[in-house]
Amino acid sequence: MGIKTLGIIGAGQMGHGIAQTAAHAGSLNVILYDISENLLRKGLDNIAKNLERLVDKGKLTPDEKQVCLDRIQVTTELPSMSAADFVVEAVVEIENVKIDLFRKLDEICRPDTVLASNTSSISITRMGAATQRPGKVIGMHFFYPVPVMGIVEIIRGLATSSPTFYLTKELTLKFGKTPVESKDFPGFISNRILMPMINEAVYALYEGVGTAHAIDQVMVLGMRHPMGPLALADFIGLDTCLSILNVLYRGFGDSKYRPCPLLKQYVDAGYLGRKTGRGFYEYGPDGTMIKPPQ
Repeated sequence: MGIKTLGIIGAGQMGHGIAQTAAHAGSLNVILYDISENLLRKGLDNIAKNLERLVDKGKLTPDEKQVCLDRIQVTTELPSMSAADFVVEAVVEIENVKIDLFRKLDEICRPDTVLASNTSSISITRMGAATQRPGKVIGMHFFYPVPVMGIVEIIRGLATSSPTFYLTKELTLKFGKTPVESKDFPGFISNRILMPMINEAVYALYEGVGTAHAIDQVMVLGMRHPMGPLALADFIGLDTCLSILNVLYRGFGDSKYRPCPLLKQYVDAGYLGRKTGRGFYEYGPDGTMIKPPQ
């Protein structure tokens, strides 16, 4: 099956990044769905700004930028996904929300359409089981920011067919990304390793081992990480980190994945990181970190 039109559910930070990549690197027509015109407008504005940066750097001409934008059609009508050859959902990391969406897409989309999830931790097998096409359900975990990060984690559910896997791999390569296969275990490869590290950094802060800045400096300057774990948690979103840790904790039943009480407290307070202006650090209106104390 040739993919000419890609459907994307969600115009947030992941969804609009996937849409930009599909329209630019993949040269695909895109149907971008979200629940409100305002969210779609924000997503398109972010895509336009990102493409304009490429124009400024000489990597894209103004005409090429416009061609990319013209490839993206926006809609608040989910039935529009009936025109898509391949659909990627990028909604909130909550299992029942994703499963409900997959049930709806299963009814809307053509029988040969692949349904992919950008989930970073949730079972692809359970999502597939909620549809009448489990062989055509797969995980396609992009990394943020999507246009910049060069990898996509591809996750087969128990029933995912080989043709679905190879089609998804081919699409990933078309996007200029490196496909890496993971088994369908909680957190897959990436977050099974990353989230316990972030959680342990939060515990170190919670127990007063060091300040947020000190903890991050040790990991950046001592371990050669490009960003400290607490700054990275703010970048990802503390609510997303907590959701993934809960998936790991429930999925494995192992106390090593138990979310730190401080992380829960920050999420309860609405301190979700850069997107709310406050997490382990504070951020200005443009998302720039306010310099932490030394």
